[in-house]
Amino acid sequence: MSTEHVTALRRFNRYFTRRIGALDDHYLGQDRPLGEARLLYEIGDGASLRELRSRLGLDAGYLSRMTKTLEAQGLVRITVHPQDTRLRLAELTPAGRVEVKEQNRRANHLAGGLLNGLTPDQREQLTESLGTAQRLLRLAAITVELVDGAAPDARACLYAYAADIDARFPEGYDRAALVQPHEASGDTGAFLVAYEEGRPVGCAALRRLEPGVGEIRHVWVHPDARRLGLARQLLAELERQAVERGYGVVRLDTHASLSEAQTMYRACGYTEIPRYNDDVYGAYWFEKSLKKSR
Repeated sequence: MSTEHVTALRRFNRYFTRRIGALDDHYLGQDRPLGEARLLYEIGDGASLRELRSRLGLDAGYLSRMTKTLEAQGLVRITVHPQDTRLRLAELTPAGRVEVKEQNRRANHLAGGLLNGLTPDQREQLTESLGTAQRLLRLAAITVELVDGAAPDARACLYAYAADIDARFPEGYDRAALVQPHEASGDTGAFLVAYEEGRPVGCAALRRLEPGVGEIRHVWVHPDARRLGLARQLLAELERQAVERGYGVVRLDTHASLSEAQTMYRACGYTEIPRYNDDVYGAYWFEKSLKKSR
């Protein structure tokens, strides 16, 4: 990793946090720091403290102190979930909703002020650049983990994958065609799950096809995490797992309706080959030779 890249990101962070007033104890001119203001915004129409802790990446003690402060100010109400007494819920009071509405007005005014000095073309350029930055930072924060093929997250991802393509394939999809847990585990197989902020958002499986040849199955990304480049990341990691298991070649097939998958596989070095299996959903078959890492 280049020192220049690290320095550039830190420089931007310092500049932007100063410009939006993140360091001010009276963020947006209101009587609270950014942390409390953001918490009010995230509570919105109501959320559990567990969800807020995960969404904001906050320490449980810090979140508890902030919610108690906001509750004492009459902006937040904390209740117990009617069906789970272990779960506490946060909701805005009428006064809290008024403050969030004013917060949004001031935040829009601040953002408008930042954009005001730019031409329309420059605003478009900035908007596009911000979208790219957010996409890449999201991708950087996603972790890809090797799990057992029978793990709950692995099966949950597969079932979500099956439901997704069942809706897309004209003929539907039978879950019986999913890779079996033992095939995607151990010395001959692998199952990957991608996590964003602790939530599974993608998966991919590898199983043995024949000596020296592995088969890639079920490369899937949750709709909320698409267009980040995660599918390619999963594919690259699965190829690495294949090399570790002694596979010099990997193969896969894809459905005729999955044109974006066909494009990705070709871009990642996969070559179309004749049919090699009896998969009823296959219309295109691909293969890639793998190089052992030195």
